[in-house]
Formats: sequence, structure tokens, C-alpha cells
Amino acid sequence: MTPETVLDRAAIEARLPHRAPFLFLDRAWMDGAGAPAATLIAEWRVPESADFFRGHYPGNPLTPGVILCEHAFQAGAVLLCERGARFGATSDVPVLARIEKAKFRRMVRPGETLTTKVVLVESVGPASYLEAKASVAGELALEVRCVLSRAARPDGRKDDDT
Repeated sequence: MTPETVLDRAAIEARLPHRAPFLFLDRAWMDGAGAPAATLIAEWRVPESADFFRGHYPGNPLTPGVILCEHAFQAGAVLLCERGARFGATSDVPVLARIEKAKFRRMVRPGETLTTKVVLVESVGPASYLEAKASVAGELALEVRCVLSRAARPDGRKDDDT
């Protein structure tokens, strides 16, 4: 993907096993030159109709921090796909191995668009160390470091198996 290429929801679904209602990316693109680039930008408009708002502070809806983190982790998985990981075409799935230093700086409300920058810091075997910063309208909402790894699907099936 070139910096000008934007992945839409369908392209993201071709790269990740996640699906609605647990896919928290609307579009993504690589940031920076070089082969392969180590930074990805992702966006997600938090839907007003998201079911978690029914019970997460009714009357004062707030996107749960764990959902904000999952958005960042999914963006990291797309970054890894763009760097050669094949979650959709192999029996591997992206799994979270570690969360570090999650800091929540701003509340994220229904209808707001979260813009996240994910940077690959280092890869060691199947583990990739990532840092993410998510913001809304330029205001920092989340900072988190994590490790994503690859794991075989429990059923051993590949996505293209029928």
C-alpha cells in the first residue's frame, strides 16, 4: 500500500478476521515512505447506535476504554498485514500478548471520529511491539503500548477453506 492508498472497510475485512459488531476500523492508510513503512493511520467513527452505550453510563454515553484499546490493536494488526503478515490468508490470527502503559486522556463520545497512529517499534519472531496514540479532533484520547503475536486458529482451518 502506498501512502496515497486508503483501505476501506471491505479491504480491512480482507486483512483481519474481525467482523461487526467487533470491528472498530473504518479506514486506514500507511504513513511515511520507505519499504516497508512502519506507521499506519486508522480512523473509526464511533457509532451512536453502538450497543455498549446502552449500559456504559446510560444518559452519559462514553466509549469504554477497552474498546478504544481494541481499536488501536486492530489498527496494529492491519499495520502488520501491510508489512507481510497474512491473517486472512493463513491459519494465523492476530492475538494480543501484552498491554503496557495505557493512558486515557480524553473521553470519546458517540459520533466522534477516533484517529489513531500506530508505530511498529520492533518485531521479535512472531511478536510485534507497537505504540499507538489515538485522538479526537486533534485532542489526545489514548496512549498505549502493546505486543501483538500470531497464533494458529483453534480449528486449524484456513480462511479460504470451505
